[in-house]
Amino acid sequence: MPDPIKVLVAEDQGLLRASLLDLIAAEPGLLAVGAARDGREAVAAAHRVEPDVVLMDIRMPVMDGLEATHAICAAHPRTKVVILTTFDLDEYVYEALRSGATGFLLKNAGTEEILRAVRVAHQGNAMLAPEVTKRMIAGMAARRPDTRPERLAGLTERERDVVAAIVGGLSNDEIAAALFLSRATVKTYLSRLFLKLGVRDRTQLVILAYESGFVEELRRAGG
Repeated sequence: MPDPIKVLVAEDQGLLRASLLDLIAAEPGLLAVGAARDGREAVAAAHRVEPDVVLMDIRMPVMDGLEATHAICAAHPRTKVVILTTFDLDEYVYEALRSGATGFLLKNAGTEEILRAVRVAHQGNAMLAPEVTKRMIAGMAARRPDTRPERLAGLTERERDVVAAIVGGLSNDEIAAALFLSRATVKTYLSRLFLKLGVRDRTQLVILAYESGFVEELRRAGG
């Protein structure tokens, strides 16, 4: 039996924090390993318990979720951070994603969506399926052009195909089917792309694709 996914809840609202802890504790395969009321507590707890996934409120006292996310992702590359926010177009969410967060959820998300987010993040995938997520990334990235577009210039044609599929929100199985590759080969391509481009997961790869002009290039080409 695999080890349970260790989850840290960082949320300044006591009732919501307690609800999330109860939800995690009641779910088979998940383990609530701690809670934090502000960003500083979240960073300290992450150092102490080394969670697999952190549910992080973006707006917290003492140290906000953005700074806490950056600190946790820098110190614990294997830890995934899922941002919790009240607003689907919160500008700070974009900065949190750039700091290493895997994805984000609205605080009014349903039980199943929250549990799925934890599992998807732990698998190294991003919460990119909701259209609002892609809209937010595209909108924010358009206002922050990358000064190093050459980061994507050295990709092979097949690597560019994989990046385009990820931007389109395809899962590994869907990429394999679309490009006539095995699932193992897709995983190899992803690992190679992350290393080659200096990103830690699919979310950062999508952001880079927008910032570098890759997505606009796809649109002009009718891709």
